[in-house]
Parts: sequence; C-alpha cells; structure tokens
Amino acid sequence: MSENVENAFALFREVEGKESATGDWMEVSQEIINQFADVTLDHQFIHIDPERAKQGPFGATIAHGFLTLSMLTHLSASANPENPNPARLTGLMMGINYGFEKIRFINPVKAGSRIRVHSLLSKVELKGNAIQQTRTMTVEIEGEEKPALVADWLTRAVYA
Repeated sequence: MSENVENAFALFREVEGKESATGDWMEVSQEIINQFADVTLDHQFIHIDPERAKQGPFGATIAHGFLTLSMLTHLSASANPENPNPARLTGLMMGINYGFEKIRFINPVKAGSRIRVHSLLSKVELKGNAIQQTRTMTVEIEGEEKPALVADWLTRAVYA
C-alpha cells in the first residue's frame, strides 16, 4: 500500500458522514428524453408521446428512471464540497465507477423539469491502493417535495 493512499484515506475519514455538496440545476428537456429513448430503444409512450402521456397517470411525458440515474455523472460534476483538502489528490491516478446500492426511483421527472443532485460522503473504505467512497446521491426536482431518485454510488479513487 502506498503512502499516498494511506494519507488520502486518513483525510477522507475525517470528513466521512460530514462532507456534502449540492450541484447546479439542469433542465431535463423532451429532446434529452427522446435521445435517451433512441439510445436505449425504450420508446414507451410515457416518455416520448406528449399528447398520449397527458392522458396517463403523470399528465405529461416523464424521463426514464435510468436517464435520471445516468445523469449523476454530469450532475455531480458541479457538486463540489466546500474547501476539500487538495492533499487528497496527491498520487491519484484515476477514479472509477464501482457500482450502486439501494437505487430508488421515488418521483417521476416530467419533461421540462429541472433537477440537481445533493451528495453526502457516507462511507470510506480502503481497498488496496484504492479508496472506495460511498456517496448517498439524492436527485431533487425543482418545486417538488419528494426527490426523483436516491442511490448509494460507489466509486474508487486509485492511487500510485
């Protein structure tokens, strides 16, 4: 195990359960929903047919749940914690996606809605020359009480 990963692990442990950040708002347009439908071949009317979707349970087209989930990478890019210790980056080679736990699609995202993410560093584990971080991600919908999605996202920071 490298000195870099040991030092970074100690710094991450100091903010475990405390470090949080909220990202910028992003509009989920009908165009984005249609493009996702084309890529995933999921053309269910509730996603792509505004007229027919008006008659459905949501009163409008909605984003695919997996579209909301896949936007976490983009949404989290603007969710930077205040004053992160730059020493955590010493020797960092790369960050990789490790997976998810407890994904829940709670509230549909209607076309034209704006969403943003709130991130909490909930768990930190040492895995060889990597630090596995579990972040509880909550995707909020502007003007809605219930979030669109809550998931525990596991990533690994790999050190030299």
